[in-house]
Amino acid sequence: MARKIKPLIYVFWEGESEQAYTKFLKKIFENVAIIKPYNAAGLFSAAVNAFNNNPRYRNNTDATDEIWFFFDTEIDKANQWKANYKMINKLRKLRKTHIKVRLLMTTACLEYWLLLHYEKCAPAIATPEDKKRILEKVKLHLPLYKKGDEESTFKIAEHYQMAISNGTWTLEHLVAEGIPTIEDKDERNAWLFEGKYTFTTVHEAIEYLKEL
Repeated sequence: MARKIKPLIYVFWEGESEQAYTKFLKKIFENVAIIKPYNAAGLFSAAVNAFNNNPRYRNNTDATDEIWFFFDTEIDKANQWKANYKMINKLRKLRKTHIKVRLLMTTACLEYWLLLHYEKCAPAIATPEDKKRILEKVKLHLPLYKKGDEESTFKIAEHYQMAISNGTWTLEHLVAEGIPTIEDKDERNAWLFEGKYTFTTVHEAIEYLKEL
């Protein structure tokens, strides 16, 4: 029987909280996937630069299965979608058989994704005060949590099964708001990127890892 090769996934992340959660996924799913977080904060332009100019990335193009972008959506960044989408397509076309680009998006702050590990909720999150409230709600479940702290993030992430269920609900909840589809498609992601509604898509990446 031929040996099954683990899929290679590069992860580009926005902030220290995303970085910590990525390290959890790398550890928990190391038996089924090779997850390689980028060595610094950076998203779309960082990925294009890495695959164009860094031999460690450029020489692994044929072996790369997926490229992930782990970040928060913000209303004031909605106008960046067109530029980001151009870079997404460049990355997809690095080889003839397109590379899967997956967007791990969460409204306004990663702490909302963390809160979904305990609660099913979809509060409005836009202002700094809203984000602070979400952080405080996370701390009700795990008082020692600090942004970017690996130990406390790992403790929360252990409840990812609940987060998958609640994350799926956040998308289904948006059907009434006019989401084009709840499937991972460009038209949906463009709609979600506008940051008008409370949601996450991080659970889709974990579902993919579980299926492996």
